[in-house]
Amino acid sequence: MGTINLGKVESRNRLAPRRDPYWQRIEAGCFIGFRRMTADSDGTWLARSRDATTDKQIQSPLGDFSDHPAHARFDLANKAARDWFAHLGRGGKAKAITVKVACANYVKHLASANKAQAALDAKKRFARWVDDHMIGGITLQKLKPSDIDGWRKELAATPTVPQNKKSEGPTRARSASTLNRDMTSLRAALNLALESGDATSDAAWKVKLRPVKDADRRRDVYLDLTQRRALIAKAPPDLAVLLSALSLVPLRPGAMAALVAGNFDKRLSTLTIGKDKHGQDRKITLPPATAAFFAEQCKGKLPTAPLLARADGSAWNKDAWKYPVKDAVLAAELPAAATAYALRHSTITDLIALHKLDTLTVAQLSGTSLLMIEKHYGHLLREHAAKALASLTL
Repeated sequence: MGTINLGKVESRNRLAPRRDPYWQRIEAGCFIGFRRMTADSDGTWLARSRDATTDKQIQSPLGDFSDHPAHARFDLANKAARDWFAHLGRGGKAKAITVKVACANYVKHLASANKAQAALDAKKRFARWVDDHMIGGITLQKLKPSDIDGWRKELAATPTVPQNKKSEGPTRARSASTLNRDMTSLRAALNLALESGDATSDAAWKVKLRPVKDADRRRDVYLDLTQRRALIAKAPPDLAVLLSALSLVPLRPGAMAALVAGNFDKRLSTLTIGKDKHGQDRKITLPPATAAFFAEQCKGKLPTAPLLARADGSAWNKDAWKYPVKDAVLAAELPAAATAYALRHSTITDLIALHKLDTLTVAQLSGTSLLMIEKHYGHLLREHAAKALASLTL
């Protein structure tokens, strides 16, 4: 048979059906192939090149392009083949993987790095937003900015729902910070694929997966003592205990919820914080009334039991307290933006503004840095400085 012209529909139609592809040279060492197993099929396209390392022929399926007119399929296959050749030339792997596979690889990567909780979180996010979405089936070599942009817009328009089945609540608009967290997981998975050679360019997602700016800016809703008491009064009994604890010690809600009975030493009146954002254990010496509060929570509990348990004995988590807190905020007629975290902010504010506690001690109690105290509460410190200077007036 003479030279095959796969670019002409008539030429392809005259080819005898067979298992082996018909090949047409594009450039030195690079070929585009066409395979048709039966006379009435549309046929599929392939690309072939030679691995410079092993000197073996390698192939990649390109698809059938059956959703396009027959006369346009060669040009589409030709472009896909050239993209693959360019991918190989940049050091990319021969075997193409999909976005879904890239995400699964990222979960395995986290697990192998002993980051079990992060792996579980990423797996859940991918299961909700990637695996069954159209984007999950796109190979990385074919992934386009428009694909990522469409996925992002669709996700941003999807309301959030309570993840805890025991805390049923209405759907709510997805916040920018929630969108950022979902995008972060996908961006990390795609960047790992880039590092691994499964992709050779991040052009498809570098811009489209940029986080929303200022999405995590703290919404500093301050609740005074009267408001905090009103919130606790309107909360269910088990939640009221958690909110009371947050009003007594300025911990992050997640760190408070992670405490177990063994973290409290009744004899020394100390609370050991073993899980916080900075990951370092520290001990807090509690005043008598606060120590008595935590001693009451420890009664009849094993050292490994949650110190501040829910009504069913399980530990609190953000999905469990989120909507009940919102309900209590509404019932107490407090600012709608108030959250469990507002209690931490409010207690830190009171320690600085009302009780004049030094910033180093506040930072140690709250488990943060002096820099962050200055960043979020510097205006209070400056007010103190101004009053102190005023007292020096002759």
